[in-house]
Amino acid sequence: MSQQPAAEDARAVAERAARSSYGRLVAILAAGTRDIALAEDSLADAFERALRTWPETGVPASPEGWLLTVARNRQRDVLGSAARRLSDALPDDTGSGPATSPLDDVDPEAIPDKRLELLFACAHPAIDVAVRTPLMLQTVLGFEATQIAQAFAVPGPTMAQRLVRAKRRIRDAGIPFAVPDRSHLPSRLVPVLEAVYGCFAIDWRGTSAPTVRESMAGEAQYLAVTLAGLLVDEPEAWGLAALITLALARTGADDAFVPLDEQDAGRWDRAMLAEGDDHLRRAAAVRGERQVGRFELEAAIQSVHSARATTGSLDRAALRTLHAALVAVAPTLGARVALAAATAQVDGPVAGLAVLDAIDDPAVRRFQPAWATRAALTAEAGDVAAAVTAYDKAISLTTDGPTRRWLEGRRAVLDR
Repeated sequence: MSQQPAAEDARAVAERAARSSYGRLVAILAAGTRDIALAEDSLADAFERALRTWPETGVPASPEGWLLTVARNRQRDVLGSAARRLSDALPDDTGSGPATSPLDDVDPEAIPDKRLELLFACAHPAIDVAVRTPLMLQTVLGFEATQIAQAFAVPGPTMAQRLVRAKRRIRDAGIPFAVPDRSHLPSRLVPVLEAVYGCFAIDWRGTSAPTVRESMAGEAQYLAVTLAGLLVDEPEAWGLAALITLALARTGADDAFVPLDEQDAGRWDRAMLAEGDDHLRRAAAVRGERQVGRFELEAAIQSVHSARATTGSLDRAALRTLHAALVAVAPTLGARVALAAATAQVDGPVAGLAVLDAIDDPAVRRFQPAWATRAALTAEAGDVAAAVTAYDKAISLTTDGPTRRWLEGRRAVLDR
């Protein structure tokens, strides 16, 4: 094989490994040292070495095993523990060494998945509340600081500094990588759930991989269901599993954004819808008399939308009631903007705009869904000038290509 195709094949395999196994490998590498930054640096070094070595020696049978072995040796080099290095030879950078690694015969799926333990470590009380979820998104789920900053409407450099400090805190404080016992679980579970949901929200279209199941959104669904199975009596864990599963059931293959109300319900995945509703019923069953939580309410909202696949109609009044309940339980910026949209569907655009105008969070000025909602409601109310301004702002804040094109199309209609 010529050098160019070999390099392209190696890069493709490395990209797949980064997409599917980055968080799992970081969690394994950091578990022993509690040094997340070192684990990330060592893994980055392993990826760099793979891109130099694999075109010459060939892609190993277990790319993840190869990367893990090289990264572990890099950690030991940095820590100065020569006696603890693996005795097996590794391929050298020129390709003159052996073409396989000690873990070539290891099934990647058999490598322990310690991500849930790392998630709970990032949710430790010693970590600042504001950075717990962003930290999990980066270290466990592999998102860049810039992506996280956009999702949290925070300047990129500010978010990057917070993440560096949090990783140092885990190392210096010796925070253990373990799922906490029941006495400490309640305070640690919420940020873990939020991080898994954040993983889905950032890649909600499932575009980070060839199929939705392989995407970061698919990984979020896997982690949510795994977490619910681990914590069988936690209604919010089941609520999150329901929420993500129901939303993924409506993810299509078309490279176009279509508003939920306008989607063809006949194309939705009925099996996943049924699975999501099962998770939602489980949440209600284990909750008992406890107060309903944010993720269970959000899943209930998704379930109302999903019911259109069987009923052919949408219960807008029920949606407004659920959105109002969600704001009462978790008054996030996203929840309040969604309530404005739901209110408009029942009482008209002026009523929806009143709810939107009542949001006093300064972050609303940088929040793309708020501007997109304002654009739609002002256009419906007949205020074309305000709608144009809002669409322009929403478009400027949109990083997702299909969503941006859809907004541009709506904006163009106003010029006719």
